[in-house]
Amino acid sequence: MRTQLIAMSMAVVVAGAVPLAAQATPEDDLKAFQEYFKKRFPDTPFNDFINGVYSIDPASREQWEAIEEFPPYEINIENGEQLYNAPFENGKTYASCFGKRLEDIKPRYPRFDTKTGTVKTLEQAINECRDKNGEKPLKYGKGPIADLSAYIAYNARGKEINVKIPDDQRALEWYQKGKRHFYAKRGQLNLACADCHVYSAGMRVRADLLSPAVGQVSHFPVYRSKWGGLGTLHRRYSGCNKQVRAQPFPLQGDEYRALEYFHTYMSNGLEWNGPGARK
Repeated sequence: MRTQLIAMSMAVVVAGAVPLAAQATPEDDLKAFQEYFKKRFPDTPFNDFINGVYSIDPASREQWEAIEEFPPYEINIENGEQLYNAPFENGKTYASCFGKRLEDIKPRYPRFDTKTGTVKTLEQAINECRDKNGEKPLKYGKGPIADLSAYIAYNARGKEINVKIPDDQRALEWYQKGKRHFYAKRGQLNLACADCHVYSAGMRVRADLLSPAVGQVSHFPVYRSKWGGLGTLHRRYSGCNKQVRAQPFPLQGDEYRALEYFHTYMSNGLEWNGPGARK
C-alpha cells in the first residue's frame, strides 16, 4: 500500500491542483471545487455524488444497492430514536435543546456560532445538550453518540446541505483553517486529504476505489464493514490520519471541526442522505 500511495502522491504533481487560490473567497472555492468534479466525472449527475464512490463505479454501486436493501445501520437508527426520546433525569429530552422538527436539526450543522466564535458540530451539540441537562457527555466516534447522529441524520434525508460562512472574520478564519488542513500534507506518507479524494479520486488503492471529496460528508455517520459498526465523520478523519501514518487529532477538537466546516461547505447544494453503508 505504501508504494501505491507514494505513486499517487507523485501523480498529483502531474495532474495539477484544483484551482483554489489562497486569497479566494469561499464562494470562489466552492465553484472551482464542484466544477472540478463535474469535469472529472462528466457521466455522474451532480446530485449523485452523495453516494460517494458508488456514484462513479457501476460495479461497486450494484453491490452497495444490494446491501442497502437490508441496511446494516437500521438497528442504529432504532437505538438512536430510543435514546433521543428517553427522558433525562430531569424529565427533559433532546427535543428541549433541538426543537420539535427533527428534519431541521442535521442541516443546522456544522455552523459558526457568533456567541462563542467557534464552529459547532452536531455531535458537539448533542453533548452540550446533555451537559445542560445534567447528564455525562458521550464518547465521540462511535456508540450512543453515533446512534443519535444516525437517527437525526435519517430524519433529514433529502434536505439540502447549506453551510453558511457569515460575514465575520472569525468564521473566515475557521474556514481557512479547515481548508489548510484539507490541502496540507502530513504523516510519514506525506499525503493530504486532497491527494486521495481530489487528485486521485477514482483511482485504486489495492482493490478499493478512492471516493470523490464532494458529497463525502452527506452520508455520515457511516456503517463501515471494516469497523463492523457505525462511526462518525471525525472517527473517519482520525482513521485517515492513521492511514497516512500521522498522529490523529482529538475528536471534536478544533482541527477536525474546522475541517468538517470546510469539507461540508464544499458539498453545498447536495442533499443529506445519512446514515450510509460503506466498505
